[in-house]
Amino acid sequence: MRLFRLAFLLAVVLCLPFVLWGGEFERWFTGDAAVQWLRARGAWGGLATIGLLLADLVLPVPSTGVMSAAGFLYGTMAGGAISATGSYLAGMLAYGVSRGFGRKAAARLAGADELAGNESLFQKHGPWLIALSRALPLLPEVSCCLAGLARMRFSTFALSLGCGCVPVGFAYAAIGAAGQENPGLAIGLSIAVPAGLWLVVRPILQRQGAGAPPPRV
Repeated sequence: MRLFRLAFLLAVVLCLPFVLWGGEFERWFTGDAAVQWLRARGAWGGLATIGLLLADLVLPVPSTGVMSAAGFLYGTMAGGAISATGSYLAGMLAYGVSRGFGRKAAARLAGADELAGNESLFQKHGPWLIALSRALPLLPEVSCCLAGLARMRFSTFALSLGCGCVPVGFAYAAIGAAGQENPGLAIGLSIAVPAGLWLVVRPILQRQGAGAPPPRV
């Protein structure tokens, strides 16, 4: 299906910065290097953390390394809140830009009829993808962009994004605060917890009629 080819093309475009500069960014913003970089920002370190997570949309910033560094510097609670905020704003930005400016280009690439025909499918299964993808590389950006292109209902997107961003932010901040290198634990928590949160949130949205297809434009 052409829509899946569109998703693949989007993933390829987002991969290019990783191919070109991924090694350098990994050295700059992982482990002690990330801690030292944020510490050098002084009182602006929290905002710098959010800025790096926003930049991850277009640059190969190792977001999990940045979140762990924030936890090491600011503790689990403050570091987790900063990390979750940065991740959430990044997802919102990807959704907003794609919804506001990317639909015409997507319609030309995938076809307007096929794009519209797949909207209901993404409305149904997209929230799980949004919530469960936040701990994974590249997929968060692709899923948020696709949500914008599919015009996913904003309330559904916002809640599913929160279900993913909050556990991921606090899980990696906790790892950093403990001074441990255990990405397996963080990945496990940040996949299992979003799934549980979404199971709680989904009935609320369904009662509010959030499952209805959005208006086509």
